[in-house]
Amino acid sequence: MKQPEPAVVEIEDIGTVLLKPSGRHKRISIQLKPFEGVEVLFPLHYPLQKAMEFVLQKRNWIIQSQKKIRSHEKNYTVFDENTVFRTAGFALSIRKASRTDVRLQLRDGILHVYYPEHIPVSHPPIQEAIRYGIDEAMRLEAKRVLPQKIRMLAAANGFTYKNVFVKNLKSRWGSCSFENNINLNLQLMRLPEPMIDYVLLHELCHTVEKNHGASFWKLLNKCTANSAKMLANKMKEYNTQIY
Repeated sequence: MKQPEPAVVEIEDIGTVLLKPSGRHKRISIQLKPFEGVEVLFPLHYPLQKAMEFVLQKRNWIIQSQKKIRSHEKNYTVFDENTVFRTAGFALSIRKASRTDVRLQLRDGILHVYYPEHIPVSHPPIQEAIRYGIDEAMRLEAKRVLPQKIRMLAAANGFTYKNVFVKNLKSRWGSCSFENNINLNLQLMRLPEPMIDYVLLHELCHTVEKNHGASFWKLLNKCTANSAKMLANKMKEYNTQIY
């Protein structure tokens, strides 16, 4: 049986909507992503007309969601040939190439991104590939740098911890569990080294003080030459998600 073709419709106040039958979906759902418009996914047997009715029923919700996404898009990084992006371990280089796919290559401290010359670099799949490459390059760097750095800071300040994990956290630079397992955000590699040290010391202090009470800040001050509050305020200048 041939799979039904997707349909593209224009809806007033919403714009372009892609109606897409999918064998992997058991119920209808609406997806909204930055720069990608509205996509409606539904089972193969689901009538197209019912899908349209569902969209119209959700019209107000879609419009409100689009407003939030457009607000987010203003802070959304669009990577191109002129983008300056650098960590301690690598710099980003984006170039057009005569190819049909995106090629990522980390070599000699440069993350090379080659994208098809017939596709705009702003095209969402191209941007997604670039972000994936940056995240993976930072993951490699973070796994090489952060465990060693936190081990040295712990030894220098008399802390002990159980395990350290590197993850791509969405809203935190780090966390410490009650079992003293420490999670560190790979996005730390974008920060200046003093700020990385501050985050690591912050989490190490949580191995002793589990909340942000006076005792915690007293301990963190001791580890940061009485600069804890100043460094905490400085951290507000950085965002865990730049794109």
